[in-house]
Amino acid sequence: MTPHTPTQPAQGYRYYEFIMAAFVAVYLCSNIIGPAKAAQLTLPGWGPITFGAGVVFFPISYIFGDVLTEVYGYARARRVIWAGFGAMIFASVMAAVVVALPPAPGWHNQGAYEVAFGSTWRIVLASLCAFFCGEFVNSFILAKMKILSAGRHLWQRTIGSTIFGEGVDCLLFYPLAFWNSGLIPNELLPGIMLAQFVTKVAVETLFTPFTYAIVGFLKRAEGVDHYDRNTDFTPFSIKT
Repeated sequence: MTPHTPTQPAQGYRYYEFIMAAFVAVYLCSNIIGPAKAAQLTLPGWGPITFGAGVVFFPISYIFGDVLTEVYGYARARRVIWAGFGAMIFASVMAAVVVALPPAPGWHNQGAYEVAFGSTWRIVLASLCAFFCGEFVNSFILAKMKILSAGRHLWQRTIGSTIFGEGVDCLLFYPLAFWNSGLIPNELLPGIMLAQFVTKVAVETLFTPFTYAIVGFLKRAEGVDHYDRNTDFTPFSIKT
């Protein structure tokens, strides 16, 4: 299959917009719905583990990021990352405004609403910073590994890029959001970061067959298999 040229218009693809919508939806839901709930599971031989519910679904955004870079290339994945970044900014502003609006007389769910949708701006900014850096690292590593491996061993670059991307995400988010915040003791942060990192990479690994299926389908359906040999890897652009 011949790698596509960067001049091919994005609107010529049948499924690009659907992958973009899925990426943004997963990212928004995992950051807005998931973090409000602390979940606990008991694993055989390990015991109970407590985690933010969003961690179950957040790695799926990295799977879609892998699919976008692998099939359509870094530049088009970059556009999708910026779309997710902008959507999260809007969702955060909207949530802040809606939470701040005075509740109507007789409506007694303001407290629950604030718990579910009220995040401090420190946590929001930490999330945005971690997402921005982590996703671009993930996409960059995958694109470079694809060239080095001549397109072989997809599982190595999806898991390898996730290790770097999720590593950057965890290393940035937790210190920026919680260091000296009084919400989580500083001495507990390294353990939490490690647990979140391992969980996210494990989810990516478990979904590898699913990733293979989507990538294979899209490459056949779109007739494209992009190699980023002459790509400008700056994150500060939306050009394709």
